[in-house]
Amino acid sequence: MPPRSALLVIDMQNATVALAHRAAETVAAIAGLSARARAAGVPVVVVRQRDESMVPGTEGWQVVPELTPLEGDLVVDKTTPDSFLDTGLDALLTELGVTEVIVTGFATEICVDTTARQALSRGYDLVVVADGHTTSVRTAQDDGDLMPADRSVAQYNALYRSIGWPGRRVRLRAAADVELSPA
Repeated sequence: MPPRSALLVIDMQNATVALAHRAAETVAAIAGLSARARAAGVPVVVVRQRDESMVPGTEGWQVVPELTPLEGDLVVDKTTPDSFLDTGLDALLTELGVTEVIVTGFATEICVDTTARQALSRGYDLVVVADGHTTSVRTAQDDGDLMPADRSVAQYNALYRSIGWPGRRVRLRAAADVELSPA
């Protein structure tokens, strides 16, 4: 049976994208993939972070214009790095018959990785979009323990190229190479 996909667009909000490494390129990759998903009948799920620094209704909390949810898109608000925790995302995907999630967004090491691994733990196959996730720009003032942004993204791409998960299919694909299977 072929997979039934859903595209997750995680935390691509004005405040986070303002901090993002390769922001324009990442937004463009996700926007192109979102358009292809909609055309193929694949659900697009826009996940928004909500907390004391990301207050609903504020400019920083808004999804960037290029990725604003369109009619028919689904929106899930979260309060933790895990897009599944206390959000109803799992029930929504189950109701749609989704068996595979395509993960994009911000930030690679936190919300993207946490959501990707939770998807695997919840029984979904996984596609991580190599050019569709990013992290914050790192400056000389940042903690010296942080890896430069380009190396961090590359490290997570390498991880998802090689990670094994019993009973799950895990793939890393460029946005242009993602295969879309309607739910």
